[in-house]
Amino acid sequence: MFTMAQYRQSADYIQNALGGFIPEVLLILGSGLGGLAEQVQSPVYIPYGEIPYFKRSTAMGHAGRFVAGILGGKRALLMQGRLHPYEGHAMEEVAYPVRVARLLGIETLVVTNAAGGVNPDYVGGKLMLIKDYIKFSLGSPLMGPNLEEFGPRFPDMTYVFDPGLRAKFRQVAEGLGEDVAEGVYFYMPGPQYETPAEIRAIRALGGDAVGMSTVPEAIAANHCGMRILGVSLVTNMAAGMVDEPLSGQAVVDAANAAGAKFQRLMTAFLEAL
Repeated sequence: MFTMAQYRQSADYIQNALGGFIPEVLLILGSGLGGLAEQVQSPVYIPYGEIPYFKRSTAMGHAGRFVAGILGGKRALLMQGRLHPYEGHAMEEVAYPVRVARLLGIETLVVTNAAGGVNPDYVGGKLMLIKDYIKFSLGSPLMGPNLEEFGPRFPDMTYVFDPGLRAKFRQVAEGLGEDVAEGVYFYMPGPQYETPAEIRAIRALGGDAVGMSTVPEAIAANHCGMRILGVSLVTNMAAGMVDEPLSGQAVVDAANAAGAKFQRLMTAFLEAL
């Protein structure tokens, strides 16, 4: 278990590295979506491995560093890569950067991911705003003694993903002539992809997209009172939806192909906040 002293030590290190720069929004960039960090003006780079108590990211397509600077007119802190439980990290370790960001004063989280499509209408390249999630796997970043400085022992989960932020993103997308969907994200721990039978079950339970991230960070951010926008880029149809095997490289390639659209929409959304 991490202590408040450890969280504060990590936050102090980042703040010292940023000098007088005070970020107002945290963006977590999923697989293949790290190119948005290249649009940051006057960037400052902080590798995770240099920050006390941070773990290193080993996932494909993840640079494993913070990038701070101006994006869309906002003071932004971007995670160019994230941590996952399938890398061997505890849920608390996966959510650690979110809590540190809250100590930096950040109140808004934009969390993104590359996901597999379960809803047959969500073909590859579709952006899906997350309105809710389903997680049946064990574990939570909130397990263990509660840190009251962050939030209550039993946080409400009714509005994890902020309706107002979703409405703002839809408005921005419509203004740019882009169509975005809304749906339920189904969390699976991985690292293996789901079986066709699992995907049929996920679809029956109401899942629209499936992935191996986002939910641990969203739980922690909701616990400490942050407003959250979740965006999935549907890079491929999930197992059994089409008669072809899945590969991690194909997911990254598809995300890179949709990168220009994603960057344009996200930058415009930040400008509209």
